[in-house]
Amino acid sequence: MSTSILIVEDDITFSLMLKTWLGKKGFQVNTVSSVAHARRELTNNEYDLVLSDRRLPDEDGMQLLMWMNKKNIACPLIIMTSYADIQSAVQAMKCGASDYISKPVQPDELLKKIKEALQGGSSKTETPAPQVQTSSGNSTSLLNPQNFLEGESEAARQLYNYVRLVAPTHMSVLINGASGTGKEYVARKIHQLSKRADKPFIAIDCGSIPKELAASEFFGHIKGSFTGAITDKTGAFIEANGGTLFLDEIGNLSYDVQIQLLRALQERHIRPIGSTKEIEVDVRVISATNENLESAIMKGNFREDLYHRINEFTLRMPSLRERQEDILLFANFFLDQANRELERNLIGFDAQASEALQHYSWPGNLRQLKNVVKRATLLAQGRYITLQDIGSELNENETVNTASSLCLRNEKHEKQQILDALRQTNNNKSKAAILLGIDRKTLYNKLKLYDIQ
Repeated sequence: MSTSILIVEDDITFSLMLKTWLGKKGFQVNTVSSVAHARRELTNNEYDLVLSDRRLPDEDGMQLLMWMNKKNIACPLIIMTSYADIQSAVQAMKCGASDYISKPVQPDELLKKIKEALQGGSSKTETPAPQVQTSSGNSTSLLNPQNFLEGESEAARQLYNYVRLVAPTHMSVLINGASGTGKEYVARKIHQLSKRADKPFIAIDCGSIPKELAASEFFGHIKGSFTGAITDKTGAFIEANGGTLFLDEIGNLSYDVQIQLLRALQERHIRPIGSTKEIEVDVRVISATNENLESAIMKGNFREDLYHRINEFTLRMPSLRERQEDILLFANFFLDQANRELERNLIGFDAQASEALQHYSWPGNLRQLKNVVKRATLLAQGRYITLQDIGSELNENETVNTASSLCLRNEKHEKQQILDALRQTNNNKSKAAILLGIDRKTLYNKLKLYDIQ
C-alpha cells in the first residue's frame, strides 16, 4: 500500500503540479483548497501525512493543525508557506507540526522532510516512504508557484475544462473576454498543454501596432526595403514557426492587414517585405479580443472569412465578478507575489478588508485586483491588510468606473469626449485612457471605431 498524502493548498496550479510530481515519486495524493474541506477529508479518510499551506482562504493552516490535535488525528503535518521566518517556524513546531518548509519548495528538501516526518510520526502504514532522489532542474521549476491561479469557481472549472480539451488539438482558438481577465495566460496555458509546448510562444498586441508597420511585425523585412529598415527583421510568423502565435486584441487590425493575415494563414507561406522568397511556416494561431467581432463584421470592420479562420473554437473569459468565490483566492495569491516583490511579510487580509474585496464589482478584473493588492501591501503598517489600506483605492476606482460608464454611454458625445481627453493630454493615449476611466486597449478600439488618427 502506497503512502497517502493530503495537500491543503489554495494555489490550484501549484497544488496540481505538486500532486503530479509526488504521484510520480510513488505517493498517493489528494488535494483540497481550504481548512473546511481538509477537515471533512480527514474525518472521512485516513492519511499518512498532511502538507498544508500556512495561509488559506477560510482559516489559518495552524488552526487545522490544532483541530487535528483536538480530534486526535495522529498523522504528521508539514506546514508550507511563502513567508519563511523564525517566528512562524517556532509557532508551527509548538503547535505540533512535524516540520516547516518555505516556498518555492525545493524537491530534495521536501522529499527529505516527508521521509523524516513519516519515520518519526505515527503513520499507519508500514510501507517505507519513497527514497529521496536527486532532482533535476525541471523538478525544481515544476514545484515553483506559477504566476497565475486558475480558481475554483464553477465558471473557472468550465473554462479550464475547455482549455484542456482544445489544447492538444490543432484548432485555432478565439478567446473572448473583458480587459484584465487573463486572456494571455489562457493562451499560454493552451500552448503549454499542446503538442507544440517545446516550440516558441510569440505574443503580439495588435492594438499597439501602427498600420504601416503591421506587415513588418508579422512577416519581417529585408534591410533597405523601406525608409527606416536599417537592419533585417524577423517577423512574428517566423519566430513562432512550429509553435503558437498569440494575437491579442485582433479586432484592432486594419482591414488591409486582415487580408494579409488571412492569406498567410490560408497559404501557410509568408514573404518578408523586400524579399522575393516565400517561407513556409507552421503556426497555431490563438487570438483574443474584448470586442464583439460579429458586430464588427456587420459594420464592415472585420473580415468574416478571417473570423472563421481564427475561430474554430471559442473560449469566453468570465469576469471577476462572475467568480466571486475566487476573489479571496486571487487576492491571497497576489499578496504572495507582492510580498516577494516588495520584500514584505504580510500574513493576509483582516475580516473587513476581505469582505470589501468580495463585494466590490472589479471593473478592471484581475489586473485591477492585482494592482490594489500590491498597493495595499506597500501601504500596510501591520501584519494584515486592513480596510484602510485598500478602502480608498476601491472607492476611487469605483468612482472612476461610474464616471467612465456615464462618460462613454452616449455615443453621440463619445467621440468628442475622446478628442477632448487626447487634447488635454497632448495626445498621450495612456493618460487619456486614465482620464476617461477606460483601459488603453478599449481606447484603441474607440479610436478605430471613430476613425480618430
